[in-house]
Amino acid sequence: MQRTSLFLALMALLAAPAMAQAQTEANVPASLFQSIGKKGGTLTLSLVSSPQSFNYFAVLDNNSYTVLNNVFDRLITLDPLTNKLYPDLAESWSMTPDGRTATLKLRKGVKWSDGQAFDADDVMFTLDDLASNTGLKANQSALFRIGKEPLKFTKVDQYTVKVTAPKPYGAMLQVLTFVPILPQHKLAKYNPVKDPDAFSKAWTTNTPLTDIVGTGPYVLSKYTVDQKVALVRNPYSWRRDPAGNVLPYMDKLEYLIIKSPDAQIASFRAGQLDSAPISGSQFPDLKRQELGGAKFRVIRGVGLNNPPVHLAFNQDARDANLKKAFSEVKFRQALAYAVNRPRIVDTVFNGLASNPGFGVAPVSEWFNPLTKTMLSEFDLKKAATRLDALGYRDTNGDGVRNFSGGGPNVEFSLLHAADSSIMPGIATIIQSDFGKIGIKVNLQGVTGSTVLPTAMAGNFEAALGSFGDQPDPQLRKDIWQPGGALNYWHRAAQPAHEGDTPNLSAMQPYEKQIYALFAQAEASGEQKKRKQWYDQWQLLFARNVPVIMIAKPDSVAAFQARIGNFYVKDNAVITSNYTMYEK
Repeated sequence: MQRTSLFLALMALLAAPAMAQAQTEANVPASLFQSIGKKGGTLTLSLVSSPQSFNYFAVLDNNSYTVLNNVFDRLITLDPLTNKLYPDLAESWSMTPDGRTATLKLRKGVKWSDGQAFDADDVMFTLDDLASNTGLKANQSALFRIGKEPLKFTKVDQYTVKVTAPKPYGAMLQVLTFVPILPQHKLAKYNPVKDPDAFSKAWTTNTPLTDIVGTGPYVLSKYTVDQKVALVRNPYSWRRDPAGNVLPYMDKLEYLIIKSPDAQIASFRAGQLDSAPISGSQFPDLKRQELGGAKFRVIRGVGLNNPPVHLAFNQDARDANLKKAFSEVKFRQALAYAVNRPRIVDTVFNGLASNPGFGVAPVSEWFNPLTKTMLSEFDLKKAATRLDALGYRDTNGDGVRNFSGGGPNVEFSLLHAADSSIMPGIATIIQSDFGKIGIKVNLQGVTGSTVLPTAMAGNFEAALGSFGDQPDPQLRKDIWQPGGALNYWHRAAQPAHEGDTPNLSAMQPYEKQIYALFAQAEASGEQKKRKQWYDQWQLLFARNVPVIMIAKPDSVAAFQARIGNFYVKDNAVITSNYTMYEK
């Protein structure tokens, strides 16, 4: 598969202050277009649950983000085909040779959907008062620090912003792809720095939708609780296709709230949805229908960002025996042998998944190939032998092992998303196979939107989760660097207050090594060295299994045949809500 290396792109940006050129006609990635579309129509998609808020920085909620990503823009985005950095609200940028300062030139003439002009004040407000604000739930402050030292944002003029790091920062431009820019003229009055709680109550789902303005391709027009979120074309949309036509093509974008995966597919088959996420188990039947003449298409690719599934154990569990076992590397290694990846890939994903990496996607240039053979094979005998050696034996003769020393049964609950198309199946397989080696697992199925908040609060024993891979490991330091806000399986290592130094005394030796490797890679502009440090992290991850990586789903999608610019190229699924059109 031919991919432009993001690693080389960043090297070039750090080597000289060369400018990224703005587009003269199209100002969006050319890869989004299989053909030039036409204006008109309604694009209808689905959500599994109602958005919790229309305030991006107030909640951790994928349903909210799915909707709001149509309303707000970033400074820099990524080309979906190459994963190269691409201009968004920042039409160009330059980087100093020392890797410490990026200067961004903003697009002139961009307006918010209420007609107000967009400029550097909006960027400064978002970066300083929102993204760096540790008082807000969905802040990006961890990405805007090197250690404890924050990045500095400076307004140079009305359309120029400078970002300065205390040390070289190899992922500086990448982190800017994470942050949606929000309007100062609408939100500054809530004073997010002095009163984060009051700000978090702004732009709730009860807010008059005309108050919620963005620079993105669509604006909110109607919300019916638990039924539908409707958007219409932003009258001030600045995007253009290669022929100079205004984007988006569609007049309207609607999200139907359909909680059941089966109900989503039924709605898709009935023509009520233009596209639907599908599972591996649903793929063959839909593909057969397509080949039989159905008016829809089913496609498959390998995605960088498809979230791989992992199994995590609470190393701070309230039960002292579980806490000790889960904190023991050899215990986690033993259980890793009882995870039947081939069966999970075959039965749950119907073969449409592959082995994951250790925090980095195997298709990424950051992947360490030495880890490719380090996922434990499925071997119940080896798992049982290792548990025996650790002293976890069935001393009561009831088929369930006891904690070493003749303690109670080794038994724990497994938190998972009951409304997911894949998690219940994975949980059931794990429960069955762990039972065969004397480990009793009780399934705890909850609504998917509550899994991560429950885990982050420490109210679990074991959990199935999924975190997306990213083009640069730095963008996932909140997850994989011990002490990070999303490193929920070992919360004791987290700092007492966000922004403080993590609790190093609570870390195991390998965690301290990983913490140091991330810190080194963060504070360097030398991409070869960063690659070496991240390679070491992946090896430590593979050897110490802080979580057990299970499988990485393929990109699988279904869409109505009348929809254009939804296709596969170089094994990547290419689609965008603002470039899809009715043929």
